[in-house]
Amino acid sequence: MADWDLKKLRILRTLHELGTVTATAEALHMTPSAVSQQLTGLAKALGVTLLEAHGRRVRLTDAAQLVLRHAEAVFAQLERADADLLGYLQGEAGQVRVGAFSTAIPALVVPAALELRAAHPGLSVVVREAEAEAAYELLAEGSVDLALSLAAHAPTPRDPKFSRVALLADPLDVALPAGHPLAGEPGLRLADLAGEPWIFGSSGPWSQITTAACENAGFVPEQAHAAADWSAIWAMVAAGMGVALVPRMALAGGLAAGRGAAEGGVRGQGGGVAVRVLHADQPRRHVVAAVRSGSEGAPGLARVLAALRQAAAAQAPGDPTVQTG
Repeated sequence: MADWDLKKLRILRTLHELGTVTATAEALHMTPSAVSQQLTGLAKALGVTLLEAHGRRVRLTDAAQLVLRHAEAVFAQLERADADLLGYLQGEAGQVRVGAFSTAIPALVVPAALELRAAHPGLSVVVREAEAEAAYELLAEGSVDLALSLAAHAPTPRDPKFSRVALLADPLDVALPAGHPLAGEPGLRLADLAGEPWIFGSSGPWSQITTAACENAGFVPEQAHAAADWSAIWAMVAAGMGVALVPRMALAGGLAAGRGAAEGGVRGQGGGVAVRVLHADQPRRHVVAAVRSGSEGAPGLARVLAALRQAAAAQAPGDPTVQTG
């Protein structure tokens, strides 16, 4: 393969533009002999004749014209590369890979990605769904640049490998069948549901969060059904098969065919759902973002973190209590 020396190609292009070796040397702050030596070296490397005598001057050969056509394409691509690199260094371009648990994706990651698309279209967010502990494994091995998880499953703040950012304290509301005797009970407490059949995952973060919340309220929940998918849990509650804790973020992010389902009713599932706020003993789950220590200063990653903070701040803290049927 020929040796395409960019410095020598630029000299050839300047000669083509200015017409003489002397003018080329002056423009490039070189001596005429240095220009001639560089072009002789380029011709030897490419294996073609680049210059031919034309009176007291030189002119480019057809081979040189061909070389320049390709060189111009290379120079243009390098200009684009410089622009992209500058954008990357300024956080305006590049790619940030985000690992996040399921309910965080529609509630936090998607709004952040939409905001970034509008404000910084050259910066892309690539999403990978992963449960809490798996997200940190992906972060540690370099498969993602940022992990969204729950504080209970995040590395401790003392772990030197990661830098953590608290994003959101997500309230947990209780979902009951719409016709449940306690669905309209004022001042409902979690302890009031101690004797109810419960629906939660058989293992993993949500199982631990549900059991911990109930134990803090003074009872061990009786698991009537095991499910981890929110639409499945919602359907079983609507069918009167039990009660469940529901993250506020899951409602905002599209649980049960979207927030409109919670506000306008769930149909075709054998009944409706009442979502109640547990004012007296409101359990919460804490959402944390983490990056590898030292990377948080990267401009693109900093922009993504800022967008996630904005999305977290936009999560309405208000009472979502609804009665559907």
